[in-house]
Amino acid sequence: MRRGVAALAVARHPQADLGKTVRVPEAVIYDLDGVLTDSEQLWTEAKQALVRERGGQWRDAAGIEMMGMSSPEWSAFMRDELGVPLSAEEINAGVVGWLAGRYRRELPLIPGAVESVRAIAQHYRVGLASSANREVIDLVLTESGLADVVAVSVSSEEVALGKPSPDVYLEVVSRLGVAPDRSLAIEDSSNGLRAAVAAGLTAIAVPNPHYPPDAAALALAIATVTTVAEVTPALIERVSG
Repeated sequence: MRRGVAALAVARHPQADLGKTVRVPEAVIYDLDGVLTDSEQLWTEAKQALVRERGGQWRDAAGIEMMGMSSPEWSAFMRDELGVPLSAEEINAGVVGWLAGRYRRELPLIPGAVESVRAIAQHYRVGLASSANREVIDLVLTESGLADVVAVSVSSEEVALGKPSPDVYLEVVSRLGVAPDRSLAIEDSSNGLRAAVAAGLTAIAVPNPHYPPDAAALALAIATVTTVAEVTPALIERVSG
């Protein structure tokens, strides 16, 4: 059954206090890949192409294994685990260059993504917490026309650890000047959901159809919708009411 505003799947964090309610949020923080852009598989394609071009050994699970990692983390993983005979910096530059070229030809925005962010920004402060490189984040925000709407964006390469560690979310809420428990995260992946909840945020899940979150991670979300177009002020009001 399709789950949207009319039929929310509600699931509280199993470690939360049973009497706890979701506080009315002051900020909504979006993930980028898989939430605003249909791009998780493009990152995998770019990494796989580089591994094979340079004589490394790609494995089927590699895309999922690297999901949520910061660029220093996945670059080192490709060097050390997949056998790419380049420095981490060279690996990073090669992957990002491939992806940026693809985005400049055609930005893979998910239908309704821009409209969702703009509608939410009329009521809440909007942040972005992404595992994508800063160059990629800025390119997407500029090309989508959202650079003036998203108040704060943070790349996991700008903090100590990538998702599922909470660092990127903690940095976003710090820069926004809001408390984690007054913030909602919009996430599509297992590591993203875990990162948001570990940081003290309430999460809404938009499951990635290419790499669906596992059941345990999905259970951390207070609501699940099928597309970011369903993330509206009415939805936020409903889950925080």
